[in-house]
Amino acid sequence: MSSKPAMRVLEWLLRRVIVGPPLKAWLRLEVEGAEHVPETGPVIIASNHLSFVDSMVIPLAAGRKVGFLGKAEYVTGTGVKGWLSRLWFGEFGGMIPVDRDDARAAARSIEVAEEHLAGGGAFGIYPEGTRSRDGRLHKGRTGVGRLAVASGAPVVPCALVGTDKAQPIDARGIRPHRVTVRFAPPVDVAALEAQYVKGKLLRAITDEVMDAIAERSPQERSADFADRSA
Repeated sequence: MSSKPAMRVLEWLLRRVIVGPPLKAWLRLEVEGAEHVPETGPVIIASNHLSFVDSMVIPLAAGRKVGFLGKAEYVTGTGVKGWLSRLWFGEFGGMIPVDRDDARAAARSIEVAEEHLAGGGAFGIYPEGTRSRDGRLHKGRTGVGRLAVASGAPVVPCALVGTDKAQPIDARGIRPHRVTVRFAPPVDVAALEAQYVKGKLLRAITDEVMDAIAERSPQERSADFADRSA
């Protein structure tokens, strides 16, 4: 993401004036548990995933910029179109580019996230690994646990409600629909580290995250992983 002053000013205008307030009003955004998200410093926000708009809603609800891993091609264009794409996805959307066609680069995703957190940033992650196409809350993958242990950053579970109605999968526009974001208290990783090690620890952290999301989401729970092939 660019650090040029002009780009930072434009990002601030998008978030605070041009896009942020109208989008909040359009979605009638309600936020619960905002006090659980630290205003500064590293934090992992682990959320259910229902819609493409989720990555725009979470930063608005959190009140701070949140980085998400995304396709590098979104921010590598040239000319005016490429500049606008970098402004929208990179600066406003907080996207951290990853070349998904490069196996080595994709494998570095956790390292990229660690670097972002080490710099004091907020990082968003969807433990299900993909958007839920059947509307259920699926079993979490342990990347969130691995990132929590490696970075030492607090993990704040987040439940999104209504984003699938505001922008259904494969829909282009954002419809007016009430969206609620519920943040849970941070997972007590230290307590879990006292009980588990290695793979069992990563699974325990992930399950705690998914349990906290389930308590705040009306979604039916699934014991299976979400199908990424879709």
